[in-house]
Amino acid sequence: MSFQTPLAERMRPKNLDEYIGQEHLLKDGASLRRALESGLIPSMILWGPPGVGKTTLANLIANFLGRPFYTLSAISSGVKDVRDVINKVEQTGMFQQKGAILFIDEIHRFSKAQQDSLLGAVEKGIVTLIGATTENPSFEVISALLSRCQVYTLQHHTKDDLEKLLIRSIKDDLILKTKNITLKETNALLGISGGDARKLLNVFEIIVGTYKINTPIIITDELVLSIAQQSLAMYDKDGEQHYDIISAFIKSIRGSDPNAAVYWLARMIEGGEEPKFIARRLIILASEDIGLANPNALLMATNCFQAVDVIGWPESRIILSQCAIYLATSPKGNASYMAINQAQEEVKRSGNLPVPLALRNAPTKLMKDLGYGQGYKYSHSYPGNFAEQEFLPSELSNMKFFKAGSSKKEQEIEENIQKLWGKKYK
Repeated sequence: MSFQTPLAERMRPKNLDEYIGQEHLLKDGASLRRALESGLIPSMILWGPPGVGKTTLANLIANFLGRPFYTLSAISSGVKDVRDVINKVEQTGMFQQKGAILFIDEIHRFSKAQQDSLLGAVEKGIVTLIGATTENPSFEVISALLSRCQVYTLQHHTKDDLEKLLIRSIKDDLILKTKNITLKETNALLGISGGDARKLLNVFEIIVGTYKINTPIIITDELVLSIAQQSLAMYDKDGEQHYDIISAFIKSIRGSDPNAAVYWLARMIEGGEEPKFIARRLIILASEDIGLANPNALLMATNCFQAVDVIGWPESRIILSQCAIYLATSPKGNASYMAINQAQEEVKRSGNLPVPLALRNAPTKLMKDLGYGQGYKYSHSYPGNFAEQEFLPSELSNMKFFKAGSSKKEQEIEENIQKLWGKKYK
């Protein structure tokens, strides 16, 4: 390997024993380890944050099993590239051995048509697919393909994992081991990297590279920050800034500041963020932070997502801006969010309480004889389409989960409920 090759590439593990992290998948007895040792792996999606070793793991899996390995990047590949690989595998007869592995990096960037082109080959076993993604595959991988794959979730590297990687680099890398490096402090390095092993090694190599040959290098937090300060201001759509800026964006909208919301939106747009990622977060916010205070917010956000999905960049920026400003200037309320949280806590506390007999379905004579459905009042048969009765398990009678916040709309809803239920709801 050339000395010009980046440190992160030079330090790629050569086998599974050198692989750092993901013990929950690779330790003895773990699910992926058992599959590898059996020699029969399923098509899979490796889902996890950037820099945790998805591409490396795919290569190591192919090496461990001794299988042919083909790789495509969803950024630069299309349906033709997928079909070319599949045809090549078929022509060489490898599909009869079920041996070829096709690795697709950033599979979430493939369109539906591109993902559809994989289905036949995966289903027939012509190739074993390994897809890598930083996005939730439930949203980004079509259901037909997802149902044919096992999803393995890769976790953020721990502090111990990253420090172990640094120590190994200093000790084993052909270049670094010739230098006099003392690793005194690591907090700044780990902070800048945001848990991304690749970014960690790249920053570390930059810092070490600023020193002349034979000069002692003592790595301290102050040194790292003084050399790598610019890295902190960059937007990395696959790294820590990805999460920090979307957090600032959401909190600005929650805090009713449309100017800040548009600024953070612009930061994401200029950084090349996925428009659908932004739109999905707006849908969540519309329900979590606005909800019943303005039910139209959810409609606006959902329509925004659909429009963004159809339009794409650069025009989607206008749609996202409109939605962000609307949500930021909307009345706020989190009664729905708080209600489901409290209800879930109650379920965890009290367990699976029986459904009241009056509310149970009674499709058979035996069930009717046992009292299922007896005493139930059909609301539409009563004035105002309302009849007071108990809908909760008896142990939870009169418990309230929905409580209005300060928004006018939520308070109006609560007033209407109280008019119907009277003292029971006070």
